[in-house]
Amino acid sequence: MHDEAMRWVAEHVTGRQFGTVVELGSRDVNGNPRHLFGDATYIGVDIAPGDGADVVCDAADYLPDVPVDCVVSTEMLEHSPRARDTVLQVFKMLQPGGMFVMTAAGPGRAPHSAIDGKGLQDGEHYANIEPAELAAWLEEAGFVDCVIDVQPRPADIRCVAFRPGAMG
Repeated sequence: MHDEAMRWVAEHVTGRQFGTVVELGSRDVNGNPRHLFGDATYIGVDIAPGDGADVVCDAADYLPDVPVDCVVSTEMLEHSPRARDTVLQVFKMLQPGGMFVMTAAGPGRAPHSAIDGKGLQDGEHYANIEPAELAAWLEEAGFVDCVIDVQPRPADIRCVAFRPGAMG
């Protein structure tokens, strides 16, 4: 994950208390935000085994045993052919008041591999996340207090969104 993505996550989670966090796309290709969550129970979910992946499955299919306080996804959605389904599933993962923090490749980012961060490999999916489609997915899921931020360099789209209700 690049520095700007790490700063976005840190800006939105620092000072908050989380009991359980799920990270989608957790296999450590180039850094992860796990250290930002202190003593929280942290579950890494990735489609491939590797460092940082506690559960191997498609993020769009994952559902924890109990709802969690926070779902974080950094630089993953552009690699998923099921990005919309993933956002809808995130809502189901969260307890009322739970937080979704996300960064992804936005308009204008050059395609890159989820495997090694270099050029796309044969058969690998890639599609930058467009602001209008992300907004539609968040609304369809039922998220509130959504903030979508688009940066031209390094061509990022970032969001913070909440499941309605109070965390219990």
